Amino acid sequence: MNKVVVIGSLNTDLVTKIKRLPAQGETVSVIEQTTNFGGKGANQAVAAARQGADVTFIGAVGNDDYGLSFKTLLQEESIVTDYIVTKEKPTGMATILLESNGHNTILVNGAANLDLNASDVKQANQAIAAADIVVAQLEVPTEAIIAGFKIAKNNGAITVLNPAPVTSHLSDELINYTDIIVPNESEAAALVGSTPSTDIAVIEETIDPELRHKGLKNVIITLGDKGVYYHAAENKGVLPIFKVAVVDTTAAGDTFIGTLVAYLQEDMSNLRDVLRRSSKASALAVSKAGAITSIPYRSEVDQGLVSLVDYEVSQ
Repeated sequence: MNKVVVIGSLNTDLVTKIKRLPAQGETVSVIEQTTNFGGKGANQAVAAARQGADVTFIGAVGNDDYGLSFKTLLQEESIVTDYIVTKEKPTGMATILLESNGHNTILVNGAANLDLNASDVKQANQAIAAADIVVAQLEVPTEAIIAGFKIAKNNGAITVLNPAPVTSHLSDELINYTDIIVPNESEAAALVGSTPSTDIAVIEETIDPELRHKGLKNVIITLGDKGVYYHAAENKGVLPIFKVAVVDTTAAGDTFIGTLVAYLQEDMSNLRDVLRRSSKASALAVSKAGAITSIPYRSEVDQGLVSLVDYEVSQ
């Protein structure tokens, strides 16, 4: 099982359940409102840990009750929190508008996350150097990610970038230190200045080649209910999703990525099998409410993979 370092965000999630998003100027009633722990970094770290990976987290929280509680939560998940620094700003906050059909719209106040810097990351040099995989998202400053990826590459680790939230630009330096990029269809399209599409022909003929032209040689694109497209280590293909009743998609992509980094081998020879497991884990997550609370454990994914009746392998 991999040693994983996550450089990422820690957010308190304010989840507001509504029937549908309001139109401009319209007021809609709230069905239910809850506060949970989340953030792309935290979600991915917990997903990897619950699959059995040895996980260390690098991030920032505020000097507040949320920050203290967050560290306790991650420690309970057997995640090393020695490199979570405390900043003057409050712990990050995400407002999640969850519609009755399971779709979500998210507003993020980065707060302490945005103060994570290269010096903070370099303090974790020993942990990064010992890692098999280092994964990051864009909810923390790029300088912090690059600092971590440089250490990782100098010590033979795989680097995985989840380019979320959506951005149209990644610096050449960040691309140079990124081994694998894992966007969804919107994030992938934004990086190449294209219209988002889940059409495999468009992905294969336009978006993937343009990403590779930019220097992103190993590409995995999650396509919602259309499955997963991959072109990595000279392997290329599409895998469909596991079909479930969708309750909440909040941590779907993060669960996928956390599972991926927990199992992926250095030569990526097990990529297809790992993508299948990651898809199953993601399906289990969307069948439950919440972010971290919905992320499945290894035993749940193992049990779900025993029968592949609901899974059609692409030809």
